[in-house]
Amino acid sequence: MPYLYQDSKPRAPTLPGTARATHSSGKAYEELKQDCLRRGVLFEDPDFPACNSSLFFSEKPPIPFIWKRPGDIVKDPKFIIGGATRTDICQGDLGDCWLLAAIASLTLNEKTLARVVPLDQNFGPDYAGLFHFQFWQHNEWLDVVIDDRLPTFKGRLVFLHSAERNEFWSALLEKAYAKLNGSYEALKGGSTIEAMEDFTGGVGEMYDVKKAPDNFYEILEKALKRCSMVGCSIDTSSAAESEAKTPFGLIKGHAYSVTGIDKVSYLGRQVQLIRIRNPWGQVEWNGPWSDNSPQWCSVSPSEQRRLSQAALDDGEFWMKFEDFKVHFDKVEICNLTPDALEDSTAHKWEVTIHQGSWVRGSTAGGCRNFLETFWTNPQIKLHLTEKDDGQDDCTFIAALMQKDRRKLKKLGAEMLTIGYSIYESPGRDGHLGKDFFRYHPSKARSKTYINLREVSNRFKLPPGDYILIPTTFEPHQEADFCLRIFSEKKAITEDLDENVAIDLPEPLNPTPSPQETEEEKQFRALFEQISGKDMEIAAEELEYVLNAVLKRTKNIKFKKLSLISCRNIISLMDTSGNGKLEFSEFKVFWEKLKKWINIFLQFDFDKSGSMSSYELRSALKAAGYQLNNYLLQLIVLRYSDEQFQIEFDDFLNCLIRLENASRVFQALSVKNKEFINLNIGE
Repeated sequence: MPYLYQDSKPRAPTLPGTARATHSSGKAYEELKQDCLRRGVLFEDPDFPACNSSLFFSEKPPIPFIWKRPGDIVKDPKFIIGGATRTDICQGDLGDCWLLAAIASLTLNEKTLARVVPLDQNFGPDYAGLFHFQFWQHNEWLDVVIDDRLPTFKGRLVFLHSAERNEFWSALLEKAYAKLNGSYEALKGGSTIEAMEDFTGGVGEMYDVKKAPDNFYEILEKALKRCSMVGCSIDTSSAAESEAKTPFGLIKGHAYSVTGIDKVSYLGRQVQLIRIRNPWGQVEWNGPWSDNSPQWCSVSPSEQRRLSQAALDDGEFWMKFEDFKVHFDKVEICNLTPDALEDSTAHKWEVTIHQGSWVRGSTAGGCRNFLETFWTNPQIKLHLTEKDDGQDDCTFIAALMQKDRRKLKKLGAEMLTIGYSIYESPGRDGHLGKDFFRYHPSKARSKTYINLREVSNRFKLPPGDYILIPTTFEPHQEADFCLRIFSEKKAITEDLDENVAIDLPEPLNPTPSPQETEEEKQFRALFEQISGKDMEIAAEELEYVLNAVLKRTKNIKFKKLSLISCRNIISLMDTSGNGKLEFSEFKVFWEKLKKWINIFLQFDFDKSGSMSSYELRSALKAAGYQLNNYLLQLIVLRYSDEQFQIEFDDFLNCLIRLENASRVFQALSVKNKEFINLNIGE
């Protein structure tokens, strides 16, 4: 999976009203719908066909699925019945409880729900067999169109379905999300916060319940009041414990939604309660304050109605908050804005977004444990200029997201372990080198490196300039990433990518010396022996000469120079255009070659005859070429081997091509200047 550099200059966040159409036809939902109505046909989506490839990529369906439209399943299908509610979400035979928990949370906010699930859709007179949904992906909103053919077995929906058999919005939403990620199978296993962010464009924060702050109840209360989406789960100690049922009716390794938090008067005192929902639509907590527990007998009917308490086997239950902290381990909160839940003041947040890539051999340097390559990762400069109101520090959230890993599951991709470090800037521009990180500790870092889609943390730092380094834990791992910086005051960010620049010495014009050096005498004798009286050699003869001379060089190990390299040398040095090299031209090239050999030896640290591709940026800079990440990645893809090593022959070819390109560039620049001067003169 080649990942090419993406421009990581800061971009403004997009708005949901500007959702981009994603259908391969280039047509938006309404246009596709009108086409079908005009032709009198029901829409069939060629991008996500009703076949096995849309279901699974690693296995055959365990049962013979039949794709049916809602009208073929029930007589009177409805998109939504009585409003979209959390009871419309019942899990089917797919391990996507994380997604269903997020959908249940989505139903608690009508405005957010209406953005993801446009409500002007139905099975009425203008029904055309297609529906659409909107999702946030890496700084843009996408409009995903699907047909309404759904996988069934024996006339019933196989995956997500509503408790009402003729209600289909939730099943269609799941299908649209499966299309977004490539297949239904791609939805197996995940973190609730991942889907929450895709439904809102919000920023996630995760709490370890056992280490939660003292005001954790107030934090959750404020989150739900702000319409934040909240999920929770119980950790497993082994794969065998996944979906194991505890004696209290709770499921380990399972994603639950938090749908309410409140206090109730019980025996003359206030008791803190929290309401949880199991997306299975059944299997509930059986401890104190569960549906049929005796505690409810001491609560007035009016209080029970206020809390929507009902003894139904619908997967939703109340429990005492203290019991919740004992039995649950993780809480995930997706905030629609990044306002701190510990703070009572709302803020207007500034957001900047960077898109980038980790590419093997050039910008996939791994974490600080791998110092030799860490410095090659993308580097983003953060200018914190304004203090928070009434504070001495600047608050910001850094959220690093790896892109499209779920979509790439079918190609064998998994979530990478990612994180980031933040350093105080040394006050100079340009990509920071290895020695800076060798001698300077980080000022802040992500709490952990973890294999989640996004890692986000909140920081308070004094005003100043900082360098943020987003990385994978291991080097050589490829992925695209999206970095979001949320700040209470305006923060300026810029990518520390190098500007393309060429700084070469003036071309050598050797003047005849009265006496040749010993080296020149040896070359002249070899030239005369190979070339004859005209003292010109072709590429094949140059190959023999260079390899014969370089074999005597003790300080460099290399395989012999290739014929292609010698042809490239002649194209660089041949001033007469006859396709051969004269002795004077060879002498000029030999001076270049000696300089390039010295540079190569400087970065061939183990004297093996090859250099790490991660050192190429520094080596090329020493030769006079400053390249940006994009050009560097292209060169590494072209010249490095599978172990990210570059041999001298490839390094030589690279330099020759760069010098040829620089000559063309300089020639064009001169012509453009002459053209401009000519026009000015006229």
